[in-house]
Amino acid sequence: MSIAAQLAQNSKLYIAGTSGSAATLTAVVPGYPTILAMTGHSGVANGDVVTFASFAGSDAALLNGQTAVVTKVATGATNDTFAVDINTAGKTITIGTATATPALWTVINQIKTIKPSGASATKIDVTDLQSSAKEYRTGLVDNGTVSCDVFILESDAGQAACLAAFGASSTPNFKYTTPAKVRTFNASILKFPTAPDSQVDGVQTGSFEFQINGAVTVA
Repeated sequence: MSIAAQLAQNSKLYIAGTSGSAATLTAVVPGYPTILAMTGHSGVANGDVVTFASFAGSDAALLNGQTAVVTKVATGATNDTFAVDINTAGKTITIGTATATPALWTVINQIKTIKPSGASATKIDVTDLQSSAKEYRTGLVDNGTVSCDVFILESDAGQAACLAAFGASSTPNFKYTTPAKVRTFNASILKFPTAPDSQVDGVQTGSFEFQINGAVTVA
């Protein structure tokens, strides 16, 4: 029944900007994924992009200076934990004076539609002389593009940040939140309305599109 369909209202798109305040970590559990703990909920949430520093141990370089997406945030009575998709299984890493510094998110306002193209994979023909029919393997996944229709608001910080990234050919991180999930990804902005569409008895509109680079993390 369609009554169970997930509502799209309150979905938001964010672009990452400057770094926020560093959260002090209290424990590390090497493994895959790597589990981190902190005292209290120190501003680190599912979907955040964090940069690590000041771990100790002979394998600390696996985390120090690395950037990762936060998933599986769990709030406890005394400590909060979260996971990152970094493989530290069997490695020697201790907490030292470790910190996780999240990037600050700026919401992109006035969006009417968010339209991901969907992911696809290349098709690799592996048919050989002993095959009885065509055989295939799938190659690397292309997570596609995301396009958005917007009401142009040149004073909006999110739209301005996208325009700046487009002009600089940079590849910022984005966070797409829906009522059910948080998706984080890196992207290249392919198209942005440097001049808006205008018409009589209307408002200024435009559209932009970006190409997802690498994986999409769902939290």
